[in-house]
Amino acid sequence: MAVNKSKVAVGCIVAGTLTVFFGVVLVLVGPVIIDDQIVKNTVIDPNNEMTYTMWKDIPVPFYMSVYFFNVLNPKEILNGEQPMVEQKGPYVYRKRCQKDNITFHPNHTVSYREYRRYFFEPTMSSGNESDVVTIPNMLVLGAAVMMENQPLPVRLMISTTFKMFGEGPFLTKPVGELMWGYDSGLVDFLNKYLPGMLPSTGKFGLFAEFNNSNTGLFNIFTGRDDISKVHKVDSWNGMRKLTNWRTPQCNMINGTAGQMWPPFMTPESTLPFYSPDSCRSMELVYQRPGVMKGIPLYRYVAPKTLFANGSDYAPNDGFCPCRQSGILNVSSCRHNSPVFISHPHFYNADPVLLDFVQGLAPNEEEHGLFIDIHPQTGVPLNVSIRLQLNLYMKRVSDISETGKISEVVMPMIWFEESGFIDGPILTTFHTNLVVLPAVMEYMQYGFISLGVITVIAAALMHRRLKIKRSKGAAKPRGNTSTAPNEQDPVLQDDTH
Repeated sequence: MAVNKSKVAVGCIVAGTLTVFFGVVLVLVGPVIIDDQIVKNTVIDPNNEMTYTMWKDIPVPFYMSVYFFNVLNPKEILNGEQPMVEQKGPYVYRKRCQKDNITFHPNHTVSYREYRRYFFEPTMSSGNESDVVTIPNMLVLGAAVMMENQPLPVRLMISTTFKMFGEGPFLTKPVGELMWGYDSGLVDFLNKYLPGMLPSTGKFGLFAEFNNSNTGLFNIFTGRDDISKVHKVDSWNGMRKLTNWRTPQCNMINGTAGQMWPPFMTPESTLPFYSPDSCRSMELVYQRPGVMKGIPLYRYVAPKTLFANGSDYAPNDGFCPCRQSGILNVSSCRHNSPVFISHPHFYNADPVLLDFVQGLAPNEEEHGLFIDIHPQTGVPLNVSIRLQLNLYMKRVSDISETGKISEVVMPMIWFEESGFIDGPILTTFHTNLVVLPAVMEYMQYGFISLGVITVIAAALMHRRLKIKRSKGAAKPRGNTSTAPNEQDPVLQDDTH
């Protein structure tokens, strides 16, 4: 049976047109399908296996690296000379977080407590917890500043108490004890007769209250009714605003709990989050795009205004009383102890702070904090949060332990909490959020290209067939005689 090439060409044109139409439909509908899947998978729901597990147990390794500022000239500092420090570390701890008491509520929120534990990693550290360092004694120098305006008898009594328990202005102890607590007769005395004055009831250490503890009762939105609210904090410890600061704006609890953010971010988006350890909300800003192992990301960093004082940045006036820009006074949530937080080595702070302490060298690569986030899902891919703990110290009259100390904001330690997605989690993430959307995109334009090529090829073939047919119809037949009535008149018989 002969094939009608003309009909085949027309059929190919129709098929190609349908293929182009299907490709165009995929172009229009494909992104909607992908976005719908992202919404379904970013809602906090136990049925969303990958994202729920990441939120609940944080399956990727997370580490805290601690650096001490070892004081080199404690005696000279007591005589009024400039402090000299050297950085020692890192002392690295694996951080294990797990959410517990997870309760879903009818108003599309979920409450939980997140517990954290730290485990020393000697192979990742530049030293051991037995290393001995010298740092300012917060119990003595912090209490001295707190008692500065008390009556003379009170100041004398405090100084006598320090001497009675053998507490001096500087501590020289192993890293492990400074981190997680050491025995102190003064601490036992204060906890017995002045309960609540210290942050912990056991041993006193810089991180004693953080280990084997939780970050408070968070209640956050699941995003089931509005995906733009997913992970945002509804309340913390039953509060929708804080009471530590002087203005309503500074007391606001903004953003998420600092682990994930709503999806569909743009360069205009910011990263607001509430930090219980800093007693305030913070906000990071977009810096640049990037790629991590094939996955697109946005990098967010701290703006210079984050720890600016009220004079340089008016909205921060509520965090005062302030000193130089670049250091945040957190005494209002640290039992009134004169403690300040900043970026490490006073990075992005008023340069004058570097004039009072020798041994500091700030730079963005080592001391700037950042979060690399996948903009479509709001999931962090690489995190490095770096903060420094500082003690404001000075000479206080009638408290002899302060000697002739010059007024200074003294760095004690800085730490980096870091982690990044890797291994099977990264593979699954890459497959679901990069490979599959890319395949769909290639299919869209593949269908369109195939359809267009098919239509063009079929149209050309149909045109060739039409031209060939036209030529065939116009060509004379060589072996056929001319009928008598069609003869040329000159050849006709004269009788006619």
